[in-house]
Amino acid sequence: MANAIHVIVPYRHASTWVFDDPRVGLSQEPFVSGIPEMIDSMVANIPNAEKGFRLLFASEPFPGYQVKLEKVRAEYEGVWYRWDDNGEGWLCPALFLYFPEAPTYLYAKAEAL
Repeated sequence: MANAIHVIVPYRHASTWVFDDPRVGLSQEPFVSGIPEMIDSMVANIPNAEKGFRLLFASEPFPGYQVKLEKVRAEYEGVWYRWDDNGEGWLCPALFLYFPEAPTYLYAKAEAL
């Protein structure tokens, strides 16, 4: 059985948010196309978030989640998600290292380390 809640530690590198996850073979995997701006909003009140913060995410709601993203459409082997009035962002095919198929909704929470 796969984890219901996933955890990564994004940080700023080369003017964008990236993360490492050796368990799935990722190193400095960048967030692009709208997702960095969403992360900026999520971490606005986390001191020194650019040095790293804990990001919890799941396909089902969990206690304390702060963001609900809704799947909009697939494009370029990735998936676009919408965060209410905070725009849309594209998640690359690395999404499928965590989920067998793109969830209809993604729930997330940013926490200080």
